[in-house]
Amino acid sequence: MPYLISVLGIDLAETVSSPPARQDETGTGDTVDSVIELSRRDVVDRRGFVAASGAYALAALGLPDPDAVLRRVRLKAGGKVQVGRGEVAAVRQMTKSLGDAAAELGGGHARHLAVRYLHHDVAPWLDGTWSQAIGRELLAATAQLVHLAGWMAQDEGNQDAAQQYYAHSFRLASEAGDAELAATALRGLAVQAIDLGFRPTAVRIAEECVDQAKSLDAPRALAYYQATLANAAALDGDRRTATAALSASQTAIERATDAPGGSWASHYSIGRWAHESGMILARLGDYAGAQDHLRHALDIHGLDRRRTRAIVLADLGTVRLRQDDVDGALAAWHDFLDCADGIRSIKVQDAVDDLRARLYRLRDVPGVDELDERAASLLPSPGQGDAG
Repeated sequence: MPYLISVLGIDLAETVSSPPARQDETGTGDTVDSVIELSRRDVVDRRGFVAASGAYALAALGLPDPDAVLRRVRLKAGGKVQVGRGEVAAVRQMTKSLGDAAAELGGGHARHLAVRYLHHDVAPWLDGTWSQAIGRELLAATAQLVHLAGWMAQDEGNQDAAQQYYAHSFRLASEAGDAELAATALRGLAVQAIDLGFRPTAVRIAEECVDQAKSLDAPRALAYYQATLANAAALDGDRRTATAALSASQTAIERATDAPGGSWASHYSIGRWAHESGMILARLGDYAGAQDHLRHALDIHGLDRRRTRAIVLADLGTVRLRQDDVDGALAAWHDFLDCADGIRSIKVQDAVDDLRARLYRLRDVPGVDELDERAASLLPSPGQGDAG
């Protein structure tokens, strides 16, 4: 190696920040080491990410090492920080705080905070000294934080970073023995595959997500995962599977109690289910049913996050336009723009772009020019919106 370095003139200072090969990230390497490297690379050189792919998403389904926690307990040596339940509680609290901010204002607002916290604070704990029980709790808490970093990256528009964070969250959750966290991470990968148009990949991962959760007694979580499968199947043109999964999702959400509880999927309220189900129905061509679900999401069940409400209003406008209800569409879009101001989310940005594209053919309708100007004011100026 020293000979090769000398002959090739390699600058070791430059190679430190080079991203590792992607195929190693979902292979048999140590998950903790891999997620620490991922966070370091995200902090140091975010340009190292490349395009998300269906193959990488499928590779994440490879079973993690079930004995990884025990092995790391045996390998811990003196001189490393002692980790207990206080550190685990800190990770969970920070994840909740960052997640609340992102859900309200979009993933682009605080992703750098989540990544730096993972890299500078959590990484030394992962590499610290802990018992088997604490290790499992620490890996589970870290899986939540890593999943949040993935969601933030996806909402910011950095699809490859999101894909890698979701894959690492799945590995951490699986090694911690937490089926719900593992299923939720797979759901993240499935939703991303849906958004990127990887149809067979989306269905395959959504099916695995449902399978991971088959032993759970958590109605909100089961509704969450079945709706994801319905969405993937609808995108793939499989109406039978989509309808069956949507029915299973409805049965599960109707069993859910009003109190969110401590479930990782507890945020999946009936209002959010109504929104997702409405868009699945729209994808299946049932626009009347879709509008009913979206109105339920907004008017009856309510939505407690501004970002979520904005997206639902944008979708409602599109569904109304498909039903030739131009006045209703314009009213929904006015409300959407009221909610969207100040939110940093690629989904909201895409909704603004879609809105402006649809308004073009309505340009002779009174009030459309004003609406278009409002929408244009929410778009980033040239050179400003580099979300990746």
